[in-house]
Amino acid sequence: MATSTENTNSSFRALPSDGPVLLPDKFRGAVVEDLQLPPAFSLPKSELIARAIELAYDRDFSHIPVLGKHRNLLGYIEVATLKKKWEAGEVTPTDTIASCMTKFNRSPTTNPYTIITPDTPLAELESFLRNHIFALITDYERKFVLGVATSQDLEAFVSRRGI
Repeated sequence: MATSTENTNSSFRALPSDGPVLLPDKFRGAVVEDLQLPPAFSLPKSELIARAIELAYDRDFSHIPVLGKHRNLLGYIEVATLKKKWEAGEVTPTDTIASCMTKFNRSPTTNPYTIITPDTPLAELESFLRNHIFALITDYERKFVLGVATSQDLEAFVSRRGI
């Protein structure tokens, strides 16, 4: 016969008699907007590698969305990879980022979109980031990239809240 015991440690909560003991929601119901991310910036695919690296370091971004001619989202560049290719002589500063970007797979059957907006709960964002290095935060119609979130952003949020 299972008995329910009350746990006085505030970092745990007891579930019904046969349930496991779990930590509380570390995000306390917060949503992406609560991360207070800096506004994202995107680059056109025609941007030069030298300029992209300069802009990334000025803004302290590790991943930058890449846009097409009609401001449609094509993919992203990973700044560390771009810098390594430059230092290894695989690309020149005057090459465009289109040659180094990672393209998004647009197939809805093999890679369906996970829509992440300012109202997405942080618990859902954390779940998404377990399988991805970053998340693009978009407006509700997916027309504009509002921000870029990483696992480090979630860790900083939790540490600011003292959890």
